[in-house]
Amino acid sequence: MKAVIPVAGAGTKLRPYTYTQPKPLIPVAGKPILAHIVENILQTPVRDFVFVVGYMAEKIKDFIDSEYKGRFDYTFVYQEPRLGTAHALSLCKPHFGGEELLIAFGDAIIDADINDVAAAAHTTVAVHVVDDPHRFGVVSLGPDGTVESLVEKSMIPKSNLAMVGLYKIKETDVFIEALDAVMERRVEGEYHLTDVLDEMRRRGVKIVSAPVKNWFDCGDKERLLQANRTLLTRAPAGPFPVFPYVIIIPPVYLGEGCVIDHAIIGPYVAIADHAHISRCIVQDSILGSYSRLETVILSGSIVGNDAVMIGKQRSVNVADNMSIDFGA
Repeated sequence: MKAVIPVAGAGTKLRPYTYTQPKPLIPVAGKPILAHIVENILQTPVRDFVFVVGYMAEKIKDFIDSEYKGRFDYTFVYQEPRLGTAHALSLCKPHFGGEELLIAFGDAIIDADINDVAAAAHTTVAVHVVDDPHRFGVVSLGPDGTVESLVEKSMIPKSNLAMVGLYKIKETDVFIEALDAVMERRVEGEYHLTDVLDEMRRRGVKIVSAPVKNWFDCGDKERLLQANRTLLTRAPAGPFPVFPYVIIIPPVYLGEGCVIDHAIIGPYVAIADHAHISRCIVQDSILGSYSRLETVILSGSIVGNDAVMIGKQRSVNVADNMSIDFGA
């Protein structure tokens, strides 16, 4: 089996963070989104990967080389222009040797028994119930649980079962034929994997669904912070270094080489390596490596690598019955 991970997107909904960093490398609970995905797949026997790169491709390549070289075989395929997931996968066809495929989108962290998906007897689509299905590709199921239709971002969805970006392809030969058929169509915009799977279904392939426990679609700031909160809760707390006049309220992740003094950190804070924090209160936030914070209060925030935030320190005399509003 071969794993294919498309990571070519520009992550426009996460700007300004993605102006200097590809979305798959944004840290969540102490490690990049892409690391969560790769390490989840490494729980299976799969040791052959194809990464579809595009936006800031060199940063993705450098990360894989530095973290995983020698641990598994991998190939990079460059996608330009970026015309959707089906287009990305069509570029990988020279690397498909007839083996089964495990496809994982590079912007979502999925909580599932991935070995069950990889070992499924049929082509499989991982799904999760959502409140707003019109935003996603959705599947509808027949009485026996077999997928009856797959539709990308319909205005009137047939179900609330969203596809979460994890797929097992059993019939690779039919998958390639369906890819070719979809890519031959002239469309405005992008070519979607959803349409390829629906074409496979029309050609007689049995497709089943696999519900997942949790799905962290890290497409915008709020969902990124929600993923950070949830994953930090599952991580072991500490032990933390002893910092002067610092209170740490778990769950918190601290990277290597951090310097912190006179601060309250947590809950739900992930701080990357070599951050410097002084006279701050930080909660529910993600701080990048080498970031520097002085005299600020942060909540629900993402601070990029090498960013600097310096607030004001005031000395006041407040008499009886007076009111001061520093926010006015």
